[in-house]
Amino acid sequence: MAEEQPVARAALAVLTLINLFNYLDRWIVAALAESMKHSELQLSDTQLGWLMTGFIVVYMLAAPLFGSLGDTRSRTRLIGLGVGVWSAATALAGFARGYASLFAARAAVGIGEAAYGTISPALLADYFPRERRGRVFAVFFAAIPIGSALGYVVGGLVDRYFGWRQAFFVAGIPGLVLAALALRLYDPPRGAQDPDAPAAARSHTMGLGTAARAAYALLLRNRPYVLTVLGYAAYTFAIGALAFWTPSFLERARGIPKAAATVQFGAIVVATGFLGTYGGGWLGDYVLRFSKQAYLWVSGAATLVAAPLTLVALAAPAPALYWSAIVAGELCLFASTGPVNSAIVNVVSPHMRATAVAASIFAIHVLGDVPSPAVVGAISDARSLAEAMLIIPVAVLLGGAIWTYAAWRGERAGGGEPTP
Repeated sequence: MAEEQPVARAALAVLTLINLFNYLDRWIVAALAESMKHSELQLSDTQLGWLMTGFIVVYMLAAPLFGSLGDTRSRTRLIGLGVGVWSAATALAGFARGYASLFAARAAVGIGEAAYGTISPALLADYFPRERRGRVFAVFFAAIPIGSALGYVVGGLVDRYFGWRQAFFVAGIPGLVLAALALRLYDPPRGAQDPDAPAAARSHTMGLGTAARAAYALLLRNRPYVLTVLGYAAYTFAIGALAFWTPSFLERARGIPKAAATVQFGAIVVATGFLGTYGGGWLGDYVLRFSKQAYLWVSGAATLVAAPLTLVALAAPAPALYWSAIVAGELCLFASTGPVNSAIVNVVSPHMRATAVAASIFAIHVLGDVPSPAVVGAISDARSLAEAMLIIPVAVLLGGAIWTYAAWRGERAGGGEPTP
């Protein structure tokens, strides 16, 4: 495989760059919200909120379709199509003449991102051997905090000097170039890095719908997969609520001015996101020498440590204490990103990895960051935001407990032997 390493590294670079623009395009709308609200469109806060909700709903609903396609069709073509669709949709938002056209453009971004988000982890798993996937996914997912922050920065700067419509053009057009690069990537055989994996269980005579139903039924019977995804859902519930409410919490409960709260928390997310994600991936690969359940052990342990740190961050009154806890807690939370995604692709057949990623995307959003901001908001309305935020450490603890139990159960089942 040595001759293919440059090809694999080039693919990782392209897919990581695409992932950066994936999150830049996803979050740029937040940076432009106030300008759009006061533009000729005259949008309400409810309409602005539905731009993100509409995107997430379409993203969730499209993911299972692309998961099935990603296990049976050309993955590089599907990724190129997805990147092209979301980039064009982002740019088209700049031409919106009313709320309906703006909403349609942002919802279409979800279709393109669903194609990319479900298929790219499966493609990466066939470029790199099992013992390197933790670090590979760490690099890939480290693009999330950087891309998210760039969405705010790029959107804010272009909006300030040129206008919100031009910001959508600047964000969307580069993706068309990346779509062309994706089409040129090599699509390795499924299971190329897993010689001991079983052959594809699907019959080529099955229709797409029949094969998809069979694949999802198989996933539901895969107990390690189900436990991994349930832990991921609890983790995502916490992450979603933290991302949405922490700046408001810092302003209301800690008395920090809004601009300072947003900038300081954003800077922490970028730094801890990069360091935590890469560190967790490296640690997962290291522990894999001693246990095949390494990725779940690392994810579970890091998240269990994050639970009390999150509680201190939300409950401690002293700035030195809660800022330190926020930094440490975010590092631990991000440390799970690479390992848990490695666990998901490793625990299923190479021939249904895109389907497995698609099902996990659907589940973690439905059970996680779709309801969590609203749940915290409802408790805040009834009590206070400071009290409502205290459910977040509980969700973090639940996620860590589920992952740790899944790792322990895997060891008991005989899946704890070190990698040869």
